[in-house]
Amino acid sequence: MESQSPLILEKEKPKRKAWIRWMLWMIGILLILSLIVCVGISAYVGWNLTHPQHKLLDSSPADYDLTYMDIEFPSRDGEVLLKGWFLPSEGEAKMTLIFAHGYEGNRLETNLPALSLAKSLVNENYNVVMFDFRNNGESEGNLTSVGQFEKQDLLGAIDWVKAHHPEKIGLIGFSMGAATSLITAAEAKEVVGVVADSPFNNLRTYLTDNLSVWSDLPEFPFTPMIMLIIPPLTGIDVDTVNPLAAVDQIYPRPVLFIHDQGDTAIPDVNSEEMYKKHQDVFSFWNPDVEGHVKAYHENPEEYTQRVVQFFDQLAGN
Repeated sequence: MESQSPLILEKEKPKRKAWIRWMLWMIGILLILSLIVCVGISAYVGWNLTHPQHKLLDSSPADYDLTYMDIEFPSRDGEVLLKGWFLPSEGEAKMTLIFAHGYEGNRLETNLPALSLAKSLVNENYNVVMFDFRNNGESEGNLTSVGQFEKQDLLGAIDWVKAHHPEKIGLIGFSMGAATSLITAAEAKEVVGVVADSPFNNLRTYLTDNLSVWSDLPEFPFTPMIMLIIPPLTGIDVDTVNPLAAVDQIYPRPVLFIHDQGDTAIPDVNSEEMYKKHQDVFSFWNPDVEGHVKAYHENPEEYTQRVVQFFDQLAGN
């Protein structure tokens, strides 16, 4: 077997080096292109998640034989005009309850539906306020922050109630609206109690673990990319939405946590951790139900009974 001469080997070395350099350049270019594509996808999906289209209202209190009044009011920060309904109690009002709906929805909160629950509460002599958060339903705005700016909307609703109805104020929130109700109640001392149905307890932690549920993208590399890109583009600061810390400011006012055991969108451990911080005044109903914000749909009578009992105690009844 003949061996190649040293001269031939020396001539092949530059060719091999050139081939290696070319391969490294190609790998580098592919990595850069992949990064650009991932950044582009992350920015596009993140932008859409924070700018969902308004869902139109397809029902009204009249469909439930409820008396109501159209209302509008500014958010506390004055950034947007919000639209909603005021549903007066059947008799002398015990309290005014403000509903806070979930992400990418509107005041109807169709998972329940909210108008059915509102009718039951009106029949129990509670006023009910239902409204659309910014960038939802009939309200102004084009950005959804999952709690940060929505807090200003809920504070605006509280301002409207204080200006028109002197009764005590309670909050009932669902999903994003539940988390928003908790961080709002921490600031609004006039809120006497909160029903929080299926909240997350820390927006940064929740998105880090669960953003792929909403983005429909693999967790890596897209979740960290979206969380890095979107805040400077939108002004959203996820660290300002921390219900787990807010419950310490709500205490000793009571909170009723409701969370389905089979919730895969926002696991029930989120509510459990907040409940355990102040079990002496907080309560937790954890029904064996599959899905997200499905407890009322599956158990409307028990759900209503628990909510009415909770607020009756605060109203002095």
